[in-house]
Amino acid sequence: MAYKTIDGVKYEKELLDLAKKHTTGAGEGKLSKDEVADLFKSASDGQGVTDIEKQTLTYIRNNFVFTDAAAKDFDEAFAKL
Repeated sequence: MAYKTIDGVKYEKELLDLAKKHTTGAGEGKLSKDEVADLFKSASDGQGVTDIEKQTLTYIRNNFVFTDAAAKDFDEAFAKL
């Protein structure tokens, strides 16, 4: 698993790359409900969601733009971790 350090904090590179991929190129630059589902699917690909994956998801929530519906889905999914 590859990591990326931002401001001295270690994050999972794969999740960051996925969020960036979903918000660049064609589209409105916001994470959608389907893209949020992709993020959580990726985060839970191993034996549960690790602390670094949770930290990365928190970073994504605070630093990326979401549609209103996607923000609601994200918050609900994160609360279940």
